[in-house]
Amino acid sequence: MAFQGKKLVNDPNAVVTEFIEGLVETFPGLQYLDGFPQVKVVLRADIPGNKYDKVAVISGGGSGHEPAQAGFVGEGMLTAAICGDVFTSPPVDSILAGIRAVTGPKGCLLIVTNYTGDRLNFGLAAEEAKSEGYKVEMVIVGDDCALPPPRGITGRRGLAGTVLIHKVAGAAAAAGLSLAEVAAEAQHASELVGTMGVALSVCTLPGQVTSDRLGPGLMELGLGIHGEPGAAVAELQPVEVVVSHVLKQILSLETQYVPIKRGSRVVLMINGLGATPIMELMIASGKAIPQLQLEHGLAVDRVYTGSFMTSLDMAGFSISIMKSEPSILDRLDAPTKAPYWPVGVEGDRPPAKIPVPVPPSHSSRNEEEFNQPQELNEQGRILECAILAAVNAIIDVKDKLNDWDSKVGDGDCGSTMYRGAMAILDDMKKCYPLNVASETVNEIGTSIRRVMGGTSGILYAIFCKAAYASLKGSPDVTPEQWSRALEASIAAVSKYGRAERGYRTMLDALIPASIVLKENLDKGNDPIAAFVLSSEAAVNGAESTKEMQPQAGRSSYITGDVLSTVPDPGAMAAATWYRAAALAVEHKLKNSEN
Repeated sequence: MAFQGKKLVNDPNAVVTEFIEGLVETFPGLQYLDGFPQVKVVLRADIPGNKYDKVAVISGGGSGHEPAQAGFVGEGMLTAAICGDVFTSPPVDSILAGIRAVTGPKGCLLIVTNYTGDRLNFGLAAEEAKSEGYKVEMVIVGDDCALPPPRGITGRRGLAGTVLIHKVAGAAAAAGLSLAEVAAEAQHASELVGTMGVALSVCTLPGQVTSDRLGPGLMELGLGIHGEPGAAVAELQPVEVVVSHVLKQILSLETQYVPIKRGSRVVLMINGLGATPIMELMIASGKAIPQLQLEHGLAVDRVYTGSFMTSLDMAGFSISIMKSEPSILDRLDAPTKAPYWPVGVEGDRPPAKIPVPVPPSHSSRNEEEFNQPQELNEQGRILECAILAAVNAIIDVKDKLNDWDSKVGDGDCGSTMYRGAMAILDDMKKCYPLNVASETVNEIGTSIRRVMGGTSGILYAIFCKAAYASLKGSPDVTPEQWSRALEASIAAVSKYGRAERGYRTMLDALIPASIVLKENLDKGNDPIAAFVLSSEAAVNGAESTKEMQPQAGRSSYITGDVLSTVPDPGAMAAATWYRAAALAVEHKLKNSEN
């Protein structure tokens, strides 16, 4: 029977904000940004903002895993942590606020746990920051060893081993290394660590009931840290047996999750999941060390036991094993003032919060100019025509997209695209600088990000941001520049969404279009004819998704018989707006010649 969980909270919707307030009052070396709704960023109190002379190391994700990530902010570790709502990726604007607050000339490294929402939101923030002139690199950590190597593009989840990567990167940054060097050390460290967890209970979200999924006498092996089911449910065993199973899974020679073999030296982390007494964690630690030494032939250089990355009030623990190298040990042993590594509370108390830094202007035009009517030049008129045709085509195909998506997804592709199209129509009347193509593309991305939820909204926002970066600084955009911008957008979507051609996504429409467009322009063919031909390739590419097996998303759960009758809705949506834009431009230019 499910029951309401007991929590010492005021408002379930305000737990993250109140946690941050208590954290910065407890530790004088921390501050938080305050000023805009939904911005939850914890940062070091001892750095001079954008004048910081070392690489900033930033991490974050959904809250509920405390002390990760905010408890690891401090000299020698993280420079800032971005806190999402409980088990929810932080929004792009919060990530950007954190980047702007702490990043100096040497740039910043984003350390991201491998979950789709985190990858996409941090990815878009990275592209936005780059377009503003910041140097940004990103390392994605996937240390989960519970499941066999997965199909498709999802990859391994990020678990408690991520904290070790924070320490390595933070120490490297504190030593004065360059952004490329810090990123390389973090990436290398992430490839040396594996983690697996065991749960004795299910966590309870604030304000919600406790699931009765895990009954008495049972434990869950290979759990995630968001309350999702594990790889298997088994009878509760003595801790020595549980530890043995976990160590064998992480060190399995068949899966080769980590490059560790007999004779290697390792670092061990025993991590409590939120409701596990330190006594039980120490028992697990005491059983793990001799097993590593005697059964697996490993030398244990360091042991960290405590709660580092939790799952609210879940009972259980995870074990992380990291291959030990002299350079890794140097980073782990380097001094830090991050409060939960841990360190003592010391020093004068600065103000608990500082204002959110104001982002740089998103356009060469000021706000007053955006609200003034503009006389469109030829490029502006063509761009206006293309945008209107594209969004109206999406509006017309809304119901068909929803129908397709109801068969292979969650049924809202058309509605989601419709919201984006209506926002573009509305915003174009007020603020699109149509005479400047790059700024218009950037504003389209802003409109989409505001109203389109889910994966498609963030992917289109990334698409527009990458195109803007490619076109920026070109007042009169040539067909070749448009082609390169399309290539850059596709590359960005593929990078952060991890999709490629043949994965049954919108890229199956856009990649063929990009290839045909470039080939025709390289041959010196008429640009408008090339645009129209590429739009035909987009439609054919979208139709071909009927024959593809999906590699990601909800469609991966659908049988092949159903998939073969329905094209991918996202690909069809992309082909629809692209084709409509091409035909509209062709029609407009033909009429103007006549």
